[in-house]
Amino acid sequence: MTDPGGPLDIEETLLGGPLRYTRKDVEALSGVPDAYARRIWQALGFPIPPDEEAAFTDGDVTALREINEVLGHDLVDEETVLQLVRAVGQTMGRLASWLGDVWLQRLSVLPSGEPLTPDLVTAALAATEELRPAFERLLLHGWRRQLTAAGMRAAAVTAAAPSDPRAGLAHLAVGFADVVSFTRLSRSLDADALAAFVERFESAATEIVADAGGRVVKTLGDEILFITTDPAAGAETGLRIAERFNEDAGFPKVRVGLAYGEVIQRLGDVFGTPVNLAARLTATAYPGTVLIDGGLASALPDGGRYDISALRPRPLQGLGRVRPRLLRRASGGGR
Repeated sequence: MTDPGGPLDIEETLLGGPLRYTRKDVEALSGVPDAYARRIWQALGFPIPPDEEAAFTDGDVTALREINEVLGHDLVDEETVLQLVRAVGQTMGRLASWLGDVWLQRLSVLPSGEPLTPDLVTAALAATEELRPAFERLLLHGWRRQLTAAGMRAAAVTAAAPSDPRAGLAHLAVGFADVVSFTRLSRSLDADALAAFVERFESAATEIVADAGGRVVKTLGDEILFITTDPAAGAETGLRIAERFNEDAGFPKVRVGLAYGEVIQRLGDVFGTPVNLAARLTATAYPGTVLIDGGLASALPDGGRYDISALRPRPLQGLGRVRPRLLRRASGGGR
């Protein structure tokens, strides 16, 4: 007999139905071959359950059937599906972990002051069933909005430079923003304070990137990687991030590195020399400053909005000797 509130009860509640099928059952009902079904499951980020374990729901059967139908489209093949499934697994895994942390944080400040027990956690997770429809609608709407934005960026890149978006190539401004002395600071903070610190940095930086029309590629606690299709938007983003934390006496300074050039975009991430160069420039920048490469300096429009000062060449790991430029606002240039 299943223990009410136990792991199986939680699993079936959140999955929206009982675990009633083995892996072989799901494959037979969906029509997806064994080997490919295994690859899909692993691409989502889950281990393969034992053959005789009832580990799947009606929803799993429906999902595999729909994948099988998608494979009948001329523009879709098995590798394309696996890439998309892997992206979904990684993105949803992080989102689920994030939401779980938010729930637990909320439970830790309940007015009742109840200690956090397994039963209380189970009740909170079960309550997500009531909120699930609204969250799912928000998730779908957010996905549609992001998909539209991605399409518009691809169109802008194609119009602006002779890159090939089909090969994942694009000319972009790439930027890193890094909190100075984060490692030392993190040793002096407890877990709650450290989490609040990281949230404060990520929230402010993300808002600045979004406001300039860019995209946050990923965050790494004390560091954020972002891109923009427009070189000037990249420069403006870097300056605003540095200025935002220069003006905050209660927060460490942030240093920024930016580079412009041809970048490879794959599964939401970016690769290439401009990415490496932006990272190296960030590491060598002084606190509160923005360093850019020659490519971005050349791509910025004339007009006296920015003051760009060439610094002495210096060796950057894996890139040879590079001459950074210090980017500042021109006197009276405003924001």
